[in-house]
Amino acid sequence: MPLGLGNKKKGKAKDTSKLVDSEAVAPAATPPAAAVAPAGAGSASRLQFHAQLAHGSPTGRVEGFGSARELYAKVAEAFGIAPAEIMFCTLNTHKVDMDKLLGAQIGLEDFIFAHVKGKRKEVEVLKSDDMLGLTVTDNGAGCAFIKRIKEGSLMDQIKIICVGDHIESINGKDVSDCRHYEVAKMLKDLEKGQMFKLQLIEPRKAFEDIEPRSTGGTLTAAKISRGRETLRLRTKGPATVEEMPSEVEEKAIKKVDELLETYMGIRDIELAATMVEAGRDKKNPDEFAVALDETLGDFAFPDEFVFDVWGAIGDAKQGRLE
Repeated sequence: MPLGLGNKKKGKAKDTSKLVDSEAVAPAATPPAAAVAPAGAGSASRLQFHAQLAHGSPTGRVEGFGSARELYAKVAEAFGIAPAEIMFCTLNTHKVDMDKLLGAQIGLEDFIFAHVKGKRKEVEVLKSDDMLGLTVTDNGAGCAFIKRIKEGSLMDQIKIICVGDHIESINGKDVSDCRHYEVAKMLKDLEKGQMFKLQLIEPRKAFEDIEPRSTGGTLTAAKISRGRETLRLRTKGPATVEEMPSEVEEKAIKKVDELLETYMGIRDIELAATMVEAGRDKKNPDEFAVALDETLGDFAFPDEFVFDVWGAIGDAKQGRLE
């Protein structure tokens, strides 16, 4: 609907046939190149990718998926675990590296590392500031986790809370199946001056993979070299094999991702890419708002946010974004 009209919609036996017995076990080992189905592999469903569990496992092959949820199910099947045990995936590294998160696109040569649930922990926090300093994202399949902790913020002072932690409950309310924007809103709405309790789950780590706490990263380090094809995962509709985003689109996606953090406290490259795609052929912000309602109506974006996103897309097209 046009801007200004409001009321937007708001068992452990493993199937070893999926594993590649002859390939590396240690997560730090150099991963083999992804296997691509032979001739005719233009169909996304026939593409094959190599995968490991980030804390260490044999190498498995996954194929036949068209969305993030289906991908997680295929990875879980390959390793004989429940899909809900997978918190998030990184590309080409076993480390909890927020710059290498699997998002809307997977390079056809990328290697997938799945991070599974590890230790549970509980923390009580006094909300002494309106801003907690957390940026939340999710894996697209029902697992919200911490992507960034702002340096010097309230949460930065609580060292038990780490980047990569899954937020399981807030004040006893189970949020394990909530989207990132829902979790971010619950945290924002907590009353200042009151104590609140978080139950978190950290990613499982290999014994040798105990590293200093990270505050997360930035999108700039996450760029994948341009000039090769990627598999584009979509929330709605089938996955497609596409060229990497153009430089203009890449800048627009980065800016929209930053706006998502500013307005909603979340980071989501897939969502940002979907919004940029929705504005690709639109002539004005009203057309853009209608397109967003049709594809992403559940988010109920405020009008000022939609205007800023439209402006960012226009700035990228005009070369005004660095």
